Amino acid sequence: MRSAIVACFLLFAFTAVSQTPPPDTSLIANPVFQKNCTKCHGKTAEGRHFGGPSLVAEKTTAVSADDLRNIITNGKGRMPKYAGKLTREEIDALVFQIKATSKK
Repeated sequence: MRSAIVACFLLFAFTAVSQTPPPDTSLIANPVFQKNCTKCHGKTAEGRHFGGPSLVAEKTTAVSADDLRNIITNGKGRMPKYAGKLTREEIDALVFQIKATSKK
């Protein structure tokens, strides 16, 4: 019984501390996307005129996962770099979610 209580406590503590959403969460529901990406890419990730491009367009989802990860991490053009601002897990979740939009 005691070990079950400890296991539940550790699971709760880990879940409460972790901000990284599971990769099966949709891109627009991801709090990391909402906080960091919507200003340029829009609330629906469809891009903004004079802002960031669509993240759900075929052109973007066709980009390799490694290239997307590199762009998010190191920036490109007007896209700022998020290395040091986002964890590797947060960046990986965003990449997975962007790639997953092409399968819908």
